Amino acid sequence: MTSASRLLQVAAATLVLALSCEARATTDIAWWHAMSGELGKQLEKLASDFNASQSDYRIVPAYKGNYTETVTAAIFAFRSRSQPAIVQVNEVATATMTAAKGAIYPVHSMMRDMGEPFSLNDYLPAVSGYYTDASGNLLSFPFNSSTPILYYNKAMFRDAGLDAETPPKTWPELGAAAKRLREHGAVCGFTTSWPSWIHVENFSAFHNLPLATRANGFAGLDAELTINNPVLVKHVAQLAEWQKTKLFDYSGRGQSAEPRFQNGECGIFIGSSATRADIKAVSKFEVGYGMMPYWPEIAGAPQNSIIGGATLWVLRDRPREEYKGVARFFAYLSQPGVQAAWHQNTGYLPVTRAAFELTRAQGFYGRNPGFSISFEEITLHPPTENSKGIRLGSFVLIRGAIEDELEQAFAGHKSAQAALDAAVERGNKLLRQFERASPDR
Repeated sequence: MTSASRLLQVAAATLVLALSCEARATTDIAWWHAMSGELGKQLEKLASDFNASQSDYRIVPAYKGNYTETVTAAIFAFRSRSQPAIVQVNEVATATMTAAKGAIYPVHSMMRDMGEPFSLNDYLPAVSGYYTDASGNLLSFPFNSSTPILYYNKAMFRDAGLDAETPPKTWPELGAAAKRLREHGAVCGFTTSWPSWIHVENFSAFHNLPLATRANGFAGLDAELTINNPVLVKHVAQLAEWQKTKLFDYSGRGQSAEPRFQNGECGIFIGSSATRADIKAVSKFEVGYGMMPYWPEIAGAPQNSIIGGATLWVLRDRPREEYKGVARFFAYLSQPGVQAAWHQNTGYLPVTRAAFELTRAQGFYGRNPGFSISFEEITLHPPTENSKGIRLGSFVLIRGAIEDELEQAFAGHKSAQAALDAAVERGNKLLRQFERASPDR
């Protein structure tokens, strides 16, 4: 073999070794999520942009179905030791995840252990507070957070002789506007999506009322529901009364009410801030925006709204190198520019005040009227025990029980008091079952 041939062989072997080392240097990190459609595309973009920003780690997103399907898949995977490092979990499952102490790696611990700079003060208290423990330590990373806001049809307002530039601020004002809309041909005055989230959970927070004892469950698993209080009973009774003349028209659970606003049936709609882009794109009329209404006679109202959406949990028993990448990824997601882009492209809240200030400095809110309302509403006042969020076990099931009973009241089959008493009884049974099943009760 000639010297030239040997040199070529050595060079080739060196190149192969270098390439293999480079391949081994990139650590893959699985991220299971529940976002499809346009939101899924935005999530994929976050991952690809992070991957392009450095060469040590590669976030690998995988869609696993809706929130329930994604969490279920992660639980089964954990049992077979094939779990991802990151899983997206909806906010109402926070208590369930918190109780699974052996399965989760708290974000505050992971960031500290991996030496990644992290300050809870950078995050909005109304967002991060939902996901902290009793000592104020962040358990999971706030990701896609929304809150309810009011949408109204400006054309219908003008036709009814209402001020199209002034949304109703209180429930009496909303009732009066709905009456005018009905008198001028509207199929319904107003409707809402997510009945428990809006009319029980956020209603309670916005009026600084406890949803449950023990600081809405943050202070212990022995919490009990308090939603059959006089203020909430009065509110549900008023909705049921308005239902008789279609000033309010119940449209079902989840997002089923949204199309009724988009097609011009209902002049007012209360729904998630994260549906703003869809509403604006589909509606054939000028849309106005406002905060959730409140009852003016309730002291302390309006307080602040609470969030919906989901958060990112880190699961145990993955290699340390993956956790270093997760910490780097979370630090990347916290950057003002990244958060501002996510907020502007999706309608979800920015999780940091710096991202909000950047968005405002860029002139985005001036070009997109109403976009800042969700941020203003959730930061209206510093959160209290009643408006920090909810930490109740089995809350997905409890929410279902609440909505069962709300439907009974709206249909006139039960009084508001009887419906909410039944919701409390059913919900407390679920809370006691969760408490008995929790190892650290």
